Amino acid sequence: METPTNTPVWKKYKLGLLISLSALGIGLITLVAAAIYIYQLDVTKLSDTLPEPTYIIDRHGQKASQLSSSKIEPVAFDHIPLNLRNAVIATEDQRFYKHKGVDVRSIGRALWRDLKEGSYVEGGSTITQQLAKNLFLPSDKSMSRKLREAAFALKIDITYNKDQILELYLNRIYFGEGSWGVQRASKKYFAKEVTDLSLEEAALLAALPKAPSNYSPFKNKEGAMERRNLVLSLMMEQGYIEELAYQTAIAKPIVLSNSHADELKGSYASYVDYVIEEAINKYGLTEDHLLSAGLLIYTELDPKVQNAIQDVYADNQYFPKSKPDQLLQSGGVLLDQTTGGIRALMGYRGEGVFRGFNHASQLRRQPGSSFKPIAVYGPALEQGYAPDSTLYDGPLDINGYSPQDWDLKTRGNVTMMEAVVQSWNIPAVWLLNEIGIGTGMDFVKKLGVPLDEKADRTLGTALGGLSTGVSPLHMAQAFSAFANLGVMHEAHVITKITTSSGKVLVEATQQPTQTMRPETAYTLTLMMQEATARGTGQHAALNRPTAGKTGTTQLPDTTTFAGLPSGSAKDAWFVGYTPELTAAIWVGYDQTDREHYLTTADTKASGNLFREILTRSLLDVPATNFVMPKGFSLPSAQTKDEIKQTDKEKTEKDKDQKKNKEKEKEKKEKEKEKLRKEKQKEEREKKEEKERDKEQEKRDEEPQEKKQRENRQTEKDQ
Repeated sequence: METPTNTPVWKKYKLGLLISLSALGIGLITLVAAAIYIYQLDVTKLSDTLPEPTYIIDRHGQKASQLSSSKIEPVAFDHIPLNLRNAVIATEDQRFYKHKGVDVRSIGRALWRDLKEGSYVEGGSTITQQLAKNLFLPSDKSMSRKLREAAFALKIDITYNKDQILELYLNRIYFGEGSWGVQRASKKYFAKEVTDLSLEEAALLAALPKAPSNYSPFKNKEGAMERRNLVLSLMMEQGYIEELAYQTAIAKPIVLSNSHADELKGSYASYVDYVIEEAINKYGLTEDHLLSAGLLIYTELDPKVQNAIQDVYADNQYFPKSKPDQLLQSGGVLLDQTTGGIRALMGYRGEGVFRGFNHASQLRRQPGSSFKPIAVYGPALEQGYAPDSTLYDGPLDINGYSPQDWDLKTRGNVTMMEAVVQSWNIPAVWLLNEIGIGTGMDFVKKLGVPLDEKADRTLGTALGGLSTGVSPLHMAQAFSAFANLGVMHEAHVITKITTSSGKVLVEATQQPTQTMRPETAYTLTLMMQEATARGTGQHAALNRPTAGKTGTTQLPDTTTFAGLPSGSAKDAWFVGYTPELTAAIWVGYDQTDREHYLTTADTKASGNLFREILTRSLLDVPATNFVMPKGFSLPSAQTKDEIKQTDKEKTEKDKDQKKNKEKEKEKKEKEKEKLRKEKQKEEREKKEEKERDKEQEKRDEEPQEKKQRENRQTEKDQ
């Protein structure tokens, strides 16, 4: 056996050197590319003037809310108290004067905390990065956005010195209560110039940007005091103040100004948050542009309806009692089904945060039985089923999936009407299997509800068992098609955005979609009217025509929830409509566990909220009936074959029309080819005739030329 030859040492060094040089080259290329990218970034926007007020205009053309103040006053760096500057640095960015716009230490610390928590918890953003994010970037938490944020921060740090950056930050940051910038915040909270702030007042202002609504001393003085004192302790730890100054400051009470801000500031905050969300996501505007450019944003806001939902959400009697450590949450949307205009929206209970989590638009929860009309009964009616069609309601096992009715009983067979009214589960699953999951999914997608093509292709979709879930906004838009004879308008808040001088920047256009036959939509309305009149939705019924569907999501069947009372739920929904408005209401805890869940009685809260909000919204509005399609007659099970025959005849007719069109097209092509050939022949004949004429002319010229030559020769001889 031969002994392996050892690789010479010089070859090992050579290989290592090559690898090192390659890595160095790649690193240099990356650095050069990054440097070029950063160099090309434009941050001159930071030198723009500070915000002008942007107004939200309601559907009546009246100013309803103000995003910023026209009296915002920029203040020079030298006029900002040292205590305030130090307080902000101690709280937001301890190494502000040491890093180059991005603090690698903070990022590493934040990454370690994120790994420990198993989610995106700690951001690690510097003051410069926050400034970049607020002015140039959307507010998502994607890695690409963080990288761009870092790039902008580096460019800002190159372009401006630290004092300029801090001045820009303090003049643009939001301090709550409609106040942007330290000067306006100082006047709002303390009725004084920023230059006159005391240490404890400066610390309070520095405490606000993290969560302005939560720490507002006007609404939560105890929380504001705790946060202020935390800022003071950070200042002492970092050597900005002595212990005596610290002890003196924390002993001081919070004394606020009695002046009242413009009544438009902060009005309809939840609705306005979604206006900003739509403007950014749909029309590409940035948050800074919206808050500082003096725009007029025309919306579908109906103050009467918005006040109705806000007042109800502010009244705890309409909600089950929350646990001491977690507030029971809710989100609701009301829209006009004839236009898609969102008349009111409420994204949370309790104190909100500017552009905080919106349970009306950003929530993703399983909709339970409220999804049955969308995924099962709507498409089944389109396929020819009818309210009196017989559906199976017995023991069912389809490839291991065995749904049960909520009363744990079976009835053998039930009509579709009874299945809807009593919200039986087995008939819905059986029916989706009969019509095909693909048919149900296609119908769902036509109503604008997002589905995962693979994960949601299951029979559980019949009962709202979706992989990701839906929001109240999704559900309200989908049900609006039922309320509008199958015609769906995209749900929206913005109708137009202009400059303060009236120049139109954005104008919304609507493309309504006929998602189903009018007869299908009206039949669903009749069945869901029965559900609210005598079925599971009775608690949501108004004293006017009302249609709707309840939905609950059961707790996961895991050891975590073992032993809890039967009927306990994670989510409670009610989605319904009157001839005037469509609404979707969700109720549940943000974090569901053994201590935070809904009891059977709690699940009725969504329906009760629907009834109370719609009652107030439609006060003094005369009751009307749902519009019936022209010539409508209630379909029966006997008409199923007729509908199928009609569909078959339509298909055959479409095929014949297609064949005729193809024949006509073929005939035209042949005629066109014939004309082309005739034209070619004519051109060829003309060309040949022209050539013959030339030949003849040539032959005629030859004798004359010969005679001329002979004459010249004779003359020469003479």
